Amino acid sequence: MVRSNLKGHFIVFEGLDGCGKTTQAQLLADFFFRRGVEYLHVREPGGTVVGDKLRQILLNPDTVLTRWGEVLLLAAARAQLVQDVIQPALARGEIVVCDRYLFSSLAYQGYGLMQDVELIRQVNLEAVGGLMPDWTFLLDIDPSAGLARQANRRGLDRIEQRDEGFFQRVVEGYQLLAKKYGFIKLDGKASIQEIHRQVVTIIEQELKF
Repeated sequence: MVRSNLKGHFIVFEGLDGCGKTTQAQLLADFFFRRGVEYLHVREPGGTVVGDKLRQILLNPDTVLTRWGEVLLLAAARAQLVQDVIQPALARGEIVVCDRYLFSSLAYQGYGLMQDVELIRQVNLEAVGGLMPDWTFLLDIDPSAGLARQANRRGLDRIEQRDEGFFQRVVEGYQLLAKKYGFIKLDGKASIQEIHRQVVTIIEQELKF
């Protein structure tokens, strides 16, 4: 995929479950709506008929998957989302706001499950045709705090039920990815409105609103 052929902008929110990325993605989408900006708001896994079915399988606590089965199902859902939804929106010149992207697979299935991170990267780059975000926001939060938020809201899904060691490796993985890919790191413990203010300030500067 040749990025220069896509007129829009691609913004991704990453972080541990419960870090507030979903809230911030929604707030940014709302901001674009109020400004009259053409945008698309999507989440992973999901966003297509196939992707939503795979999401149900992946997050169902009763699902039993091999580690590579998990990697490949996530990559399949991501490939469908990029091909059917994200790429066409970018080609139309829209701003795409995405709740998770391939970095989640590197952090969770790579570092978290102690698999070959580089191989997972290659699989996912192939799945998305090489499409990478313009900006990636990483919300930092302690694993116990994030999971406590999730448990209080809706209970924990299959991936969220993993042990503390898994999530500590995910945190460490995200820090490595942040350095490698130039993530914009934000304090997930700050107030919702303060984080949103920081995000909007950066986006306004970058897009010259």
